[in-house]
Amino acid sequence: MAKNWDELEALQPTVLKMLKNSILKGRVAHAYLYEGMKGTGKKEVGFLLAKSIFCMEPGEGFKPCEACVNCKRINNGNHPDIHFVEPDGLSIKKAQIQELQEEFSKTGVESRKKLYMIMHADRMTNNAANSLLKFLEEPHAGTVAILMTEQAQQILPTILSRCQIIGFKPLSPKNMIKKLLDHGVNPQKAPLLAQLTNNWEEALELNENDWFAQAQKIVVKLYEVLKKSPLEAMVTLQENWFLHFKEKEQIDRGLDLLLLIFKDLLYIQLGKQDQIVYLGESSRLEQYALQTSGRRLTEQMAAILEAKRKLHANMNPQLLMEELVLKLQEGSSLV
Repeated sequence: MAKNWDELEALQPTVLKMLKNSILKGRVAHAYLYEGMKGTGKKEVGFLLAKSIFCMEPGEGFKPCEACVNCKRINNGNHPDIHFVEPDGLSIKKAQIQELQEEFSKTGVESRKKLYMIMHADRMTNNAANSLLKFLEEPHAGTVAILMTEQAQQILPTILSRCQIIGFKPLSPKNMIKKLLDHGVNPQKAPLLAQLTNNWEEALELNENDWFAQAQKIVVKLYEVLKKSPLEAMVTLQENWFLHFKEKEQIDRGLDLLLLIFKDLLYIQLGKQDQIVYLGESSRLEQYALQTSGRRLTEQMAAILEAKRKLHANMNPQLLMEELVLKLQEGSSLV
C-alpha cells in the first residue's frame, strides 16, 4: 500500500522537507541518490516524488493528490513515463541501462517529463555504471533520475558527484512500531521487534520466524531458572540454549533478547512501564523487579554486553555462556 506525503514525512522528516523545498522552488535535481539502510522508505519516497512531479492537482503545490489519473497509475506501477530498474539476477546489466537510454531518447508519452528509478544502484556492472554516467552527464530536459542504495561507497565517485545525495535515517523505535502495526504485527510483539532492529522488513521476517519465536521462550526460561539454582541454569544451557543458538549471529540475537529482559526490569523499577517490550511477560516481570535492585540489574546488563563483545572476539560460545550464567547469578538475591 502506497504511503501518502504525511505518512512518509513522519518516517523521514528531513528528507521530505528537502524535497518539498525543491519542488516549491522549482529546483528538482536532475539526479538524486537515496542512501540508507534497507527498510527506511527509499523506494516509497521515490514513488512519492514521482507523484509530486506528475500529479495533476498537487495540494499546497507539492503534495500528490493520490486521486488523479497520474497518481493512480504511479501507485499501480503503470505510468508510461516512469521507469523502474532493478537487478537482473545479481547485477544491473549494461543492456538494462541502454534500454533505459533508448526509452528516454523518445519524447515523453504524455508530457515532456520522464523519471527513472534504479534500485540497488551499487549492483551495476562496470559497463552499466559507465553507460549510466554518460546518461547523467548529458541529462535530457525534464528528466529526473533517482538512484537508491544501501552501499553508497560501492558506487563510482563520478556518478556520486552528479547526484544530489539524500541520506535516509534508520526508523526510530516509535515509528518502527507504528509501521509494524500497519503491517498487521501483533501489538504485543511489535515493541520487542522494534528494539532488535530498525529495519522493518527484517522485523517482519523475524515476526514470522519459528526459530525466533522459540528463541524468545528459551531466553525467558533461562532468566527464570537463573533465579533458582546454578545447576538448573547450566542444565537449561545444555538442554535448550546450545541446541537452539548455534551460529554466532543466533547467539548474538539470544544475548540481545536476554538483555531486553533486564532492561524491562529496570524500566519497571523506574516507573517507565510504557517502555517495556516483553509485554506478554509484564505481570511476571513486575514481580521479579521487586526482588532485585537497580544496581544489580545494571551489573547484569554490563555482563551481557561484555559477553557480546567476547562473542565477536571469537571466544568459545559454550565457555562464554557458562561464564555469563555464573556472573548473572552472583548475588542474585535481593541486594
